[in-house]
Amino acid sequence: MDEHATLPSRQHRYAGLPELSEARLYARRETLFLVFAGLFLGTLAMLNILGITRFIKLFEIDFDAATPGATAFAVAVGVLPYPITFLCTDFISELYGRKRANRVVWVGFLLNAWVMVILWVGGVLPGWEQYDAATGEMVRDAAGRVPVFFEVRTLAFGAVAASMIAYLVAQLVDVHVFHFWKKLTNGKHLWLRNNGSTLVSQLVDTTAVILITHFYARALPINEGASVWPQLLVFIATGYVFKAAMAMIDTVPFYFGAFRLARYLRLPPPDAVPHPPAAASVEAGVG
Repeated sequence: MDEHATLPSRQHRYAGLPELSEARLYARRETLFLVFAGLFLGTLAMLNILGITRFIKLFEIDFDAATPGATAFAVAVGVLPYPITFLCTDFISELYGRKRANRVVWVGFLLNAWVMVILWVGGVLPGWEQYDAATGEMVRDAAGRVPVFFEVRTLAFGAVAASMIAYLVAQLVDVHVFHFWKKLTNGKHLWLRNNGSTLVSQLVDTTAVILITHFYARALPINEGASVWPQLLVFIATGYVFKAAMAMIDTVPFYFGAFRLARYLRLPPPDAVPHPPAAASVEAGVG
């Protein structure tokens, strides 16, 4: 999508639909953009707090009876809402163009940093916690735990250290691959650019998050009595299969939503031959 096509002075003519005033068209397009951007950014903030605070065990398999413990197939609770972020960037890419999608990705990256600043400040300001005079460490309760905020803070730092790197790379890959497929197919095969971009970017994201979470945050429920790398590969495969399944499922709302929203916003339909062609738009940096 050429970004200039989203200006309210331009609208595609659909048979049976009235022409809209520039003010009404502007309100429609900007309101919908705010909905997608808000959903994207709100989901990011939520998943960075939830992150790796809990892992959901899908099932276990004991591959080797001689090795103690079974291999757990699990996903972090923060993964659950994550696929919606890719659906949002795909909608923004399709309806508003590559530049706007990349801007939202960068704002999301800054939002991650802002969440960390608040968590850091909240932890260093004085509170009512008790500290051991000899060691300077925070006094734990009878169960050996620090206050909930500090547990969440520690886990969030670990999760965001992983997700900030993985998220930025994966989302930029998602936008780039989306427009690569759009260029390659000359604007055709909407399902291909939606799934192709998401599947590639989520593989990048899942691999980076699992490796960083383990080697930096040490927060994965790893069986210490078994080999580490097979377990990490299981976590990567489990997370990726979950995300891939969600990507396949979101093809339906994306496919029908893109056509209906293009009509609603008076934009050219997704399968229209672009003018200038998609290849020229992408190379010019406006697609």
